[in-house]
Amino acid sequence: MWAVAFDLVIVGIYFAIIIGIGVHFSRSNKSVADFALGGRSIPWWAVLASILASEISAGTFFGTPGEGFRLRNYTYAQLMVGYLLARLVVSAVFIPAFYKHNVVSIYEFLEIRFGPRTRSMASVIFLLTRSLASGSRLWVPTLLVVVIWNQLNPTRPLGNWEQFWVTGVALILITLLTAAYTAIGGIKAVIWTDVLQIAVLFGALGFSVWYLLGHIPGGWEGAKSHLTAPHDLILWQWQGDSPPDAAVVSHYGATWAAIKSVLESEFTVWTALFGSLFVTLATHGTDQDMVQRMLTAKNKRQSALATILSGLADIPVTYAVLTIGILLSVYYNHVVHDPALPMTPRGPDNTRIFPYFVVNVMPGGLRGLVIAGVLATTMGSLGTAMNSLATSYSRDFHFRWFKTPEGGHSRVRVIKLSTVGFALVLILVGLATAFVKAHNPGLSIIGIILGSFGYTYGSLLGIFIVALFTQTRGSELGNPIAMLAGILFVAWLSNLPNDLWKMITGNSLYANFLWLPVIEFPWRIMAGTFATVAVALCFKSRPQTAPAGR
Repeated sequence: MWAVAFDLVIVGIYFAIIIGIGVHFSRSNKSVADFALGGRSIPWWAVLASILASEISAGTFFGTPGEGFRLRNYTYAQLMVGYLLARLVVSAVFIPAFYKHNVVSIYEFLEIRFGPRTRSMASVIFLLTRSLASGSRLWVPTLLVVVIWNQLNPTRPLGNWEQFWVTGVALILITLLTAAYTAIGGIKAVIWTDVLQIAVLFGALGFSVWYLLGHIPGGWEGAKSHLTAPHDLILWQWQGDSPPDAAVVSHYGATWAAIKSVLESEFTVWTALFGSLFVTLATHGTDQDMVQRMLTAKNKRQSALATILSGLADIPVTYAVLTIGILLSVYYNHVVHDPALPMTPRGPDNTRIFPYFVVNVMPGGLRGLVIAGVLATTMGSLGTAMNSLATSYSRDFHFRWFKTPEGGHSRVRVIKLSTVGFALVLILVGLATAFVKAHNPGLSIIGIILGSFGYTYGSLLGIFIVALFTQTRGSELGNPIAMLAGILFVAWLSNLPNDLWKMITGNSLYANFLWLPVIEFPWRIMAGTFATVAVALCFKSRPQTAPAGR
């Protein structure tokens, strides 16, 4: 019992500190700029930590070890190449434009360049997509609750419906606590708690790798002796997950069949160079959730520095979490054969392997540190999501609809109430995701989270590219058409209409489209971007709105 008590003390201290940070910064929020951007006074290293905290969500904390466990290699880390390239573009083009026009919501830039209709549609896409993406992450840390419950009650593990209710209660409590310090302290509270959270996270990851290596005979060399399959421990994957389809080769040629195979694969070199490039351009250049952190820096140079260095810091973090998954695969397949391991109909449940290990194997104290790390990643990304959703809604809609007066605390109060409102929205999305996951345990965490914004963020990125790189193309009429075209194009290439049609009729819409690739999530944003840009370029800007580009 002393070990459990020690864990609870560590988690309790963590909660007390973050609430204290929120209360401390509540006194300094006298304007919207203070609440949403911290008065543009945050040092670059704190912005860097906050960007990392947002990227390394609980989905990454559990989902990426799950990918390491499943793949037993580092091919997922290939995506880092595109992440770094995209950060250079964001730092050179996107950030200077946002600082130049002194925007709080980045969609204000689209109104300057095109007009209010483009701004409103872009903001709506962000609000809907970010709510889905952030809400779907919420159920991830509650996996620990299920594992702990099943450990304490080994003769009566939770059923699917019971898992839903237990995770739902935990999800609500985490969200409301995060909403409290976010609504009280604003972006300053979010960023400075992120600094604490990233320190806790690094400690949790480091101790997890150290502990696993210490419990595998021979350490890393001993682990490598069990990782001898052709794809084990590889860093790069050039070809798709499966060989090109013979029918496609015979009808359309080997070249197209190879391209189709790559587009239908998650982690290849081509995904790293192109797919992840567009993913990061979208998430770090057009998503208020991420860009709002960057805009808290004192100037565009410090913002760019934090953005680029965060990409470099991502590399060891990604390798660490993948290493945890690979070591867990060795530990449970070759060192300890545990009949109680979480399972799915297809084999071990890779999404629950790491939380199961944390609860069942790690000693007290260290276990508390890792649990605090999970809470840190969850609350770090969740806090900024709430703040950015509230900021975007207030700036892009509420203040314009209700003519909220400048000055005083009226606008800050609106954003605080909006923060609480979006907390409730995220809870509903999280509960829905928990319900789906409980009844479909084989679903991949990473696929759920990245897939949710893959359908729409290409349209956002496409419009920002037209705004930043052209001066005479794109219009209030054409931009909504272009964004809709981008979304529909991605839905078509992702097989969504076919899946819905099959559900209704039992027949396939794509029977005569053998050549058509069903693209994986890393390619969706690139496809949506190309479609959106192609349509938007067909429309000419009005002369008076054109000069607002770079």
